[in-house]
Amino acid sequence: MGSMEGGGGATTTDLRSPLLPTSPVEERVGIDEMLRRYAGEFGRWQLRHFVLASAAWALEAFHTMVMIFADREPGREAAAASADPCRPDWPVGAAASTVAEWGLVCGQRYKVGLAQSIFFLGCMIGSGVFGHLSDSFMGRKGSLTIVCVLNAIFGLLTSLSPTYWVYVALRFLTGFSTGGVGLCAFVLATEPVGPTKRGAAGMSTFYFFSVGIAILAGIAYLFPSWRALYVVTSLPSLFFVLAVLPFVSESPRWYLVRRRIADAMAVMQTIAETNGKTIPPGVVIKLDDEDEGDDGRDEKEAAAAAAVKKVDAHGVEKAVVSGSIVDVLRSPTTRLRLFLTVVINFLCSVVYYGLSLNVVNLDTNIYLSVVLNSVAEMPAYILTALLLDLFGRKPMAVSTMWISGAFCAVGSLVSGAGAMKIVRMVCGVIGIFGMAATYNLLFIYTAELFPTVVRNAALGCATQAAQMGAILAPLVVVLGGKVPFAVFGACGIIGGWLVFLLPETMNRPLYDTMAGLEEGERRGHK
Repeated sequence: MGSMEGGGGATTTDLRSPLLPTSPVEERVGIDEMLRRYAGEFGRWQLRHFVLASAAWALEAFHTMVMIFADREPGREAAAASADPCRPDWPVGAAASTVAEWGLVCGQRYKVGLAQSIFFLGCMIGSGVFGHLSDSFMGRKGSLTIVCVLNAIFGLLTSLSPTYWVYVALRFLTGFSTGGVGLCAFVLATEPVGPTKRGAAGMSTFYFFSVGIAILAGIAYLFPSWRALYVVTSLPSLFFVLAVLPFVSESPRWYLVRRRIADAMAVMQTIAETNGKTIPPGVVIKLDDEDEGDDGRDEKEAAAAAAVKKVDAHGVEKAVVSGSIVDVLRSPTTRLRLFLTVVINFLCSVVYYGLSLNVVNLDTNIYLSVVLNSVAEMPAYILTALLLDLFGRKPMAVSTMWISGAFCAVGSLVSGAGAMKIVRMVCGVIGIFGMAATYNLLFIYTAELFPTVVRNAALGCATQAAQMGAILAPLVVVLGGKVPFAVFGACGIIGGWLVFLLPETMNRPLYDTMAGLEEGERRGHK
């Protein structure tokens, strides 16, 4: 109608134009769609960010596997040949390990296993705590910063332990912070990756853990004293916080669910520019449970909410989409998923850590054994990464668990004498190969089964279950004979059957909210 009013109408429009949006919203898309169509799924930005964030896995390997060397029995052969095996004269000195310094042999031998179990207990508690914190106000990057700083502090204090019980307490605290490292680094590294590349990227994070174990063996060889070893393996965590984390970006998905739309868009723009792509001016990011037909009015309301949040701290929660493990349990869909992933992670961890302990405790050079074990897991990662996006998460998880379970079952049926020792060893190696693939695949699978608002909380529960399996694994190993292989075989086979009850997530959207997940599932079943 204004066009019929001639110059006056035009003048009025010109006077009002500065008050109107200069680039009206033309298209509102989710993060997955924006990555796929405009920013790039895995370009230069994601590669650099992925490597920097995933480097934290090597730190977790340091703090977890250091116990292999710090709590070892130095010069076992010479000690066994001494007059009193319960008062050995350690040929390399008492400073070599906690066992030698505090006499953890004979009746005190259980204390070595106790320290290991207490560490994993700390991991179990920490993974739940930091899983929740990284989903809430602290964020993925903030949580990773805190756990790395704590790791450095607790690790350095451990090197000063005056008694065994102080040592155990500090190992518990180190486990508490270590429990949050892997899951925060994993989510931080994979959330900015597009859906078709996320599987291979997620599997690749675990190379950093294996490489960390191999590096640890070299460090332990150069620093045989357990106190010096704790110092040298703790300092890299501090270096990571000061020199690496400043170049790591917070997850745009976390920004989005916290209603920090401008921050999320800034990250997406940086991703696109670094990847040599462009996000059109009219394209705006949105949560997956927002109405596709929303117009610019909703965008202005979101901007107003963001502005209120910046001015009034009490208004933050009203503008934020949040969730907790309670929300997961309330929904029938996610409740079943959580139960299954918890049980499957538990069974997988019992087998993985149990078989790893059997291999590490062979009468061979401890440094060489640890290196070979870390390298042996890498083919499992490569094979799974290559096949993951071809066959899907569910078939791969079922097959790898069953391969491990089947060979462990065979190992329980053969004797440990003569040539059968080799057969049992081969069964154990293949069992580790299969379960290593499953163990790492479950991180990707679990992350894709839950929306952004509760993803780290769900991963934290799954990680807690895995840590419980790690606590129990040594108890299975000490049973000896055919029993451990029988238990590992049963765990692998049962775990594979349980995976059948989970949905496939390959090439499905990575939902942001519980409502978005429920709506997506309803559409998927129609």
